[in-house]
Amino acid sequence: MRTGLIHIYTGEGKGKTTSAVGLGVRALSHGLRVCYSYFNKKPAEYGDTEIGSLEKLGAKIIEATNEHPSSNKMVTKEEHKIQTQNSFNALDRLIHNEHFDMLIMDEILISVRDGFLEENKLVEFIKNKPISLELIMTGRGATDQIIELADYVSYIENVKHPFDKGITSREGIEF
Repeated sequence: MRTGLIHIYTGEGKGKTTSAVGLGVRALSHGLRVCYSYFNKKPAEYGDTEIGSLEKLGAKIIEATNEHPSSNKMVTKEEHKIQTQNSFNALDRLIHNEHFDMLIMDEILISVRDGFLEENKLVEFIKNKPISLELIMTGRGATDQIIELADYVSYIENVKHPFDKGITSREGIEF
């Protein structure tokens, strides 16, 4: 039995989700079972995204939370916190009841940063994950304690971005 390692993609730069998805594609191409869960985002707004590609390749897709209160004022912080915690608990049960080789928790670190999920709950999740599960977490604001538990940490820094020149997001590149 192989030991699954822990990956973090964090920082203010572009490419955290893209890196995680690329790792998921690689795993799927080698016949590994992948579960991709996303927090604090609404991919349906952008059409058939990389998440759709993962699903076509055989990944299980889980919508943990579909928006962040800062991007949708109709979603209250209290509602979002309940949804985040319920989805997180369901995901914890899922990985212990079904076999996955890889779990991607996209934007989970934002849930901790913004107080929708307690850091200690994510720490316990990491410590109690199935031994062979490769765990990938993305999002801005990774805490020191979570970084300490990781085997890989990539800090993606924004040095220069077209948005700074007024160039908006482009389909197929930024989304």
